[in-house]
Amino acid sequence: MKQIRVLLAEDHSIVRAGIRALLGELADVQVVGEAGEGTEALQLIGQVRPDVVLMDIAMPGLNGLEVAARVIKEYPEIRVIILSGYANEEYVLQALRTGVAGYLLKDSELTELGLAIRSVSQGKTYLSPAISKQVVTDYVGRMSGRTEEEESRSGPFMLLTPRQREILQLIAEGHTTKEMAVKLNLSVKTAEAHRTQLMERLDIHEVAGLVRYAIREGIIQ
Repeated sequence: MKQIRVLLAEDHSIVRAGIRALLGELADVQVVGEAGEGTEALQLIGQVRPDVVLMDIAMPGLNGLEVAARVIKEYPEIRVIILSGYANEEYVLQALRTGVAGYLLKDSELTELGLAIRSVSQGKTYLSPAISKQVVTDYVGRMSGRTEEEESRSGPFMLLTPRQREILQLIAEGHTTKEMAVKLNLSVKTAEAHRTQLMERLDIHEVAGLVRYAIREGIIQ
């Protein structure tokens, strides 16, 4: 039996241990790596090249949707399943826009976890049954009826560069410009320039507003 190589990215060690234990009961699944932080997950994915990534949304450093977007762009053969405790419509829609292969709720049973992994590894898409069909119907309806201009107007977050999205998350997590510069290996001047460009792009000019925006977009909780 060919095993499906899975990488698990979850910032809570106890939750990660529980999911790992469940995966250990699936004979056709092999856990090849674990990460507790977004940047670490992205680096590890590039190193071990798993078949499937189980990715939490709320990850420190780089959130799960941002990691997923980069993985899908850089390693299109790797399938990403978002793990979330929320069936919130906005979270699901953001994940689908990113191009993930699946969206699985954390309270799913072992049989569903296995089904999701096997489905996406075969090129299919998997959504937890608990997620309303209306969410998917609304999404398909919105996307099919939008022009490119309408799409760009409706989603300013998608117009941000990867670096600006990193800066947004770090600001929302409470990091100073100097701390961001160190974390991203940039000069303070460059980090400040990214911060300024971010505020101009979103037309939000205070930190509190950026934090509210980040929470609304599901970047942090």
